[in-house]
Amino acid sequence: MSEESKTLATKVIDQMYNNDPFSLWMGIQRIEEDAGHCVLQMTVKKEMLNGFAIAHGGITYSLADSALAFASNAHGRKSVSVETSISHLQPVKEGDVLTAITEEMNLTNKIGVYHITISNQEGTKVALFKGSVYRTSKNWF
Repeated sequence: MSEESKTLATKVIDQMYNNDPFSLWMGIQRIEEDAGHCVLQMTVKKEMLNGFAIAHGGITYSLADSALAFASNAHGRKSVSVETSISHLQPVKEGDVLTAITEEMNLTNKIGVYHITISNQEGTKVALFKGSVYRTSKNWF
């Protein structure tokens, strides 16, 4: 895809993702992306497990946090999280393939509210995340 034919959303997310060592370490793959929406996917690695042999809660949280960042910034304005929360619904195991789907619930000039559902490869919901962002006046490009 030529640089000229990329959407603003893809250009912004390219810039963010390519400079995000943590998302890269997690192995996050970008499946869909648009302003206010993205779908990310990753496979849980052994080094992501806690002492219970299940994924550390920070793994699903971090996947959702990346989804929040990409979806909210894809409008072209730099946005930063101001409040986030997560509910862990099911244990996540090594080898699970997690998919995070972002839904923009509300967008104003200054605030965006997003819900992110994380499911495993069987379609079972494993976590629900809610995030609010502050939309700065600075554009990405």
